[in-house]
Amino acid sequence: MKFTDGYWRKRDGLTVVHPAHYLDSSAGPESLTVYAATKRIRDRGDTLDAPLITVTLSAPMDDVVRVTIEHFQGGAPTGPDFAIATGPAQIAVTDTSFTSGALTASVRTGDNWGLDFVADGRRLTGSGWKGMGVVSGGAGDFVHEQLDLGVGEVVYGLGERFGPLIKNGQSIDIWNEDGGTSSEQAYKNVPFYFTNAGYGVLVDHPGKVSFEVASEMVTRTQFSVAGQALSYLVLHGPTPADVLRRYTALTGRPALPPAWSFGLWLTTSFTTSYDEETVNKFVDGMADRDLPLSVFHFDTFWMREFNWCDFAWDTRTFPDPAGMLERLAGKGLKVCLWINPYIAQRSPLFAEGKANGYLVRTASGDVWQWDRWQAGMGLVDFTNPDARAWYAGKLRALVDMGVDAFKSDFGERIPVDGIVWHDGSDPERMHNYYTQLYNRVVFDVLRDARGEGEAVLFARSATVGGQQFPVHWGGDNTGTFTSMAESLRGGLSLMSSGFGFWSHDIGGFEGLPDPAVFKRWVAFGLLSSHSRLHGSKSYRVPWNFDEEAVDVLRFFTHLKYRLMPYVFGAAREAHLTGVPVMRPMVVGFPDDPAVTYLDRQYLLGGDLLVAPVFSESGEVSYYVPAGRWTHYLTGEVVQGPGWVRETHGFDTVPLLVRPGAAIPVGARQDRPDYDYRDGVTLRLFEPAAGRTAVVVPGPSGADTVFSVVREGAELRVGRSGEPLPWRVQLGGDITELAAEQDSCTLTLDQQRR
Repeated sequence: MKFTDGYWRKRDGLTVVHPAHYLDSSAGPESLTVYAATKRIRDRGDTLDAPLITVTLSAPMDDVVRVTIEHFQGGAPTGPDFAIATGPAQIAVTDTSFTSGALTASVRTGDNWGLDFVADGRRLTGSGWKGMGVVSGGAGDFVHEQLDLGVGEVVYGLGERFGPLIKNGQSIDIWNEDGGTSSEQAYKNVPFYFTNAGYGVLVDHPGKVSFEVASEMVTRTQFSVAGQALSYLVLHGPTPADVLRRYTALTGRPALPPAWSFGLWLTTSFTTSYDEETVNKFVDGMADRDLPLSVFHFDTFWMREFNWCDFAWDTRTFPDPAGMLERLAGKGLKVCLWINPYIAQRSPLFAEGKANGYLVRTASGDVWQWDRWQAGMGLVDFTNPDARAWYAGKLRALVDMGVDAFKSDFGERIPVDGIVWHDGSDPERMHNYYTQLYNRVVFDVLRDARGEGEAVLFARSATVGGQQFPVHWGGDNTGTFTSMAESLRGGLSLMSSGFGFWSHDIGGFEGLPDPAVFKRWVAFGLLSSHSRLHGSKSYRVPWNFDEEAVDVLRFFTHLKYRLMPYVFGAAREAHLTGVPVMRPMVVGFPDDPAVTYLDRQYLLGGDLLVAPVFSESGEVSYYVPAGRWTHYLTGEVVQGPGWVRETHGFDTVPLLVRPGAAIPVGARQDRPDYDYRDGVTLRLFEPAAGRTAVVVPGPSGADTVFSVVREGAELRVGRSGEPLPWRVQLGGDITELAAEQDSCTLTLDQQRR
């Protein structure tokens, strides 16, 4: 929301006042409260007829400072609120400064009002003259803050957004909408961003937050909320990865999805006609072509039309659902079902929910209803504990039948006007937050039934904290190269917002993609954290495109399964630290200015660079950071830093290994969930000097750790804590060396020079 008319004036009908004069402060052991007059105080008369703004500084944990700006403090508290964790904090307070760990917020005194954030001896950002503001007028009351942006400083994050990865110059409302991937709207809005200047900012407001990122004021990031108070947290880095670690420590780390979920998912698609015979035709057709599936997903019409959701199989097409699930499990498949939180009027659950108060009501006491999506549908009120238990019970019956996962669709179309929530929550604050309650209920059902580490969703909507309930997918895209690129931008934006795992509809959701689009998307999809074939009105089995599509899908599915020791290791890192599996280049190379704007490539884990091909011809350009990088598939070397232009067939893609990396490669290509230690191969690329640890994940944390030690031209490798039996002399004409130690193979890639 913009409040100004150019640099000098305010918009018509608005009154905006700003802190102008530091009056005094009250320092406590864990907080600092500062009082700022909105005009300069020269005599006692200046203390009359003007607001006093209260600014409170506190800290939930080290290296984080919370700033709360208040005008009127008499309002009744309203929920919901984000769950912000607390932890140890080393705090130091003076009359004009507040320090948490290495981060200090310093208040300027006298008439030169300002708030500066300093760490490691340098100013990260700050709120200068007319940065804080209290707004009143025809549009209502608001509080805004503006934080300075330095020269060359850029902003990342704010949820899964499909426009430019860099948010500078954009006006963004944090407001969940079902708008598809080709619009400015977003399914997953997160009022958190980080910059390349070494800090992040979380606006602690679950409702609408309006951002003006170098747009209204081109030297600042402005954020505003309705009401009389605004609270935000500044997180010190200094690197983007450090900021993401702190942010997920505050808002929740991603759960670790089960290994089987990283395999290939195939769905019925949305409005296609299907029954058990159709499902078996697809499943058996994949098996006959050596296309190993992990999950089969039943989309909406597993339930009867107009009955969504009643959580009952449509017995006209599935007369024996329990038997069918058992038969699919016998083929080694997990099963996922589509659900949403809307209850159609025709569903038997509507009357049950209405009678028991489980559905959202209007101020007059009626059940809130509309005809969008499903005729006369109501909305489950997840603020009601009994409604949560009721909904969970319906899902638990399906899990007991043999269902392994749920696609928790929707959660964005949440009404605001004229409704009343069971717990009295503010409807504006609940609009975005609803998805957090919804996905938590679904995830908890699976975790309680299947156990820790066995729960996984395919969720569409999210807000702050949603990363705790993976996996999320990108929503409704189209079967074009441009939509493929916008999907990647959305994923990188979400990964910049604290989410560890992400997927997308391979081939696009809407329309029938050209075979070239499908085949290029297959490579991108199988080199994402999670991989799903899904469409709207057409099936996504590869033989519907051409036989080459079958070969391409087979190649990249086998490749991902062989890479699972590495991929699952990156997943474990995301779970433990909050650093995502798919990483914007700036997360991996924060000191390289050339990566600042890159949105057509990413890091898969810490050591693999992926540059999807967005053309039928196979032409692709990508940037390589400093060092000698190796093409994983061909062994060819690319010397960085610099831009590379290549042409790739459908069976290849730029997949480069960072110099010094040790990639554990699994022995199986028929499934993603196996003991990665059994028959693992360590592929070493330009081994770095000193000792490198390579972790090969094992079941239940029973990992195997290898040590790679390079001293000059000699390389020694073995299991950590044991003698290092492999000794290799580097150099010469050796291109590959393999040695056996129990069930492990060592491969040394002497890169082609």
